[in-house]
Amino acid sequence: MATILTFAEQKDGKLRRAALEGVSEAKRLAGELGATVSAVVIGPGGEALAGELGAYGADKVIAFGDAAFGSYATESWARALTQAIQSEKPAAVLVPFTAIGKDLAPRVAARTGAGLASDCVALSVKGGRLVGRRPMYSGKAYATVEWAGEPQMATLRPNVFPLGRPDPSHKAEVVKASADASARAKVTEVKATAAGKVQLTEAQIIVSGGRGLKGPENYHLIEELADAMGAACGASRAVVDAGWVDHSYQVGQTGKTVSPQLYVACAISGAIQHLAGMSSSKFIVAINKDPDAPMFKVANYGILGDVFEVLPKLTAVAKQHFAARS
Repeated sequence: MATILTFAEQKDGKLRRAALEGVSEAKRLAGELGATVSAVVIGPGGEALAGELGAYGADKVIAFGDAAFGSYATESWARALTQAIQSEKPAAVLVPFTAIGKDLAPRVAARTGAGLASDCVALSVKGGRLVGRRPMYSGKAYATVEWAGEPQMATLRPNVFPLGRPDPSHKAEVVKASADASARAKVTEVKATAAGKVQLTEAQIIVSGGRGLKGPENYHLIEELADAMGAACGASRAVVDAGWVDHSYQVGQTGKTVSPQLYVACAISGAIQHLAGMSSSKFIVAINKDPDAPMFKVANYGILGDVFEVLPKLTAVAKQHFAARS
């Protein structure tokens, strides 16, 4: 029986949402292909995640739990994932299109001779093989791709593929694996962002600010609306280049690619580089006083007005709405 193998990324003993999306998609595709689902977890504590992975559809969990895999290192992690692929001989390999996935997948594809379709936003089955859909030219066009050989390897854009309904009764077989964890580069320190912040790439709601905010002293308007909605804060390249916020906030072609349920673009004109990073959002709300702003062309809803007048009113309404829901 064919196997679909997924890389289940975890951080501090918790699965990333993108990992569960990958397993959910693998389960859906396995149903059409008559295949099984295997998930690879690298890092200490991976065995403890087998229950959650099994509930979302994994039939087998391959855990590389050596303490030496505690911090991500391309060389050693690629060696472990390659070993799992060579052992399982899967028909397809799915990897989240996260910072780690972007770095890991190409190296593993080269080692295994797999064809790699990156940043896929849809997968389907045709004639017993996968067909992928991925954006090109900064999201202006979409390409339909097919694979010539095996394994068929794809990276999946986070927040695009839906989570399946977990079934706690579905148990996964756990296989303890080991691999050479040596690497020429060694992680000596990890400087994380402030705790409690919503991860931009995993956020379901994002509020972003642009050059129209006029200065860093006004970015608090974005933060206040985001806090009221339980959202993450983002920014355009102009705001980041001006030093108003850290680069980790940047959404766009040279920043982060996001696909939230709701993206609120505040005083962002909508340059193609920014649209490349957020055009796959489910719903887009544009707030701008320029009626010709390109952002209005891709927005589901537009508010023509001054952000300095609109945002405080939206924040007040959001506080009432979300407080009532809680």
